[in-house]
Amino acid sequence: MDFELIEQSLPYLIQGALITIEITLMAVGIGFFIGLFAGIARICRIKALRIIATIYADCIRGTPLLVQIFLIYFALPMLIHTQINPFVAAVTACAINSGAYVSEIFRAGIQAIDQGQFEAGRSLGLSWWQTMYYIILPQAFHNILPPLGNEFITMLKDSSLVSVIGFEELTRRGQLIIAQTYASFEIWMTVAALYLIMTLAIAKFVSFMEHK
Repeated sequence: MDFELIEQSLPYLIQGALITIEITLMAVGIGFFIGLFAGIARICRIKALRIIATIYADCIRGTPLLVQIFLIYFALPMLIHTQINPFVAAVTACAINSGAYVSEIFRAGIQAIDQGQFEAGRSLGLSWWQTMYYIILPQAFHNILPPLGNEFITMLKDSSLVSVIGFEELTRRGQLIIAQTYASFEIWMTVAALYLIMTLAIAKFVSFMEHK
């Protein structure tokens, strides 16, 4: 194993890892709010909202993230006649994808709360939305924290797919180094180690938050 090559490549790969974290934070952050509203819409009393939210979740979860990236980066510009920046395309595709999965997490977390909690809020004179905001969601958040952590880890790894549009996150930077050095084993092992470090750190943080 060429340790000297690994040492030389490490700063470049670490920069790529930071970009990967940036994409993941933005994607899951935006996806959190998309999923929150979509999750609530899937169980609300307005039929049109339920249908729209269900179609969104089913379509996104039923198609690969790679195809969604291609649609946004290659197909969408043909419709709007404007080239999309790779970073914007990467974050948009990942956020839309994450939002669909987060909506299912919120839906399950909300429905896991005892129906009596909702009835208690309504009996106090709160509206449906006030009951959801003040009573149901605070309790549901405790239940959904572990799956949200898993979604963050999943998106961190799936963000490697944005390398197909030439965006230089961790995986793409590894590919560029290999194209120059042909040192596939050393570089891919280093890339894998960086992904492992990031996912373990996130898992530890989520575990800490659960205890808090």
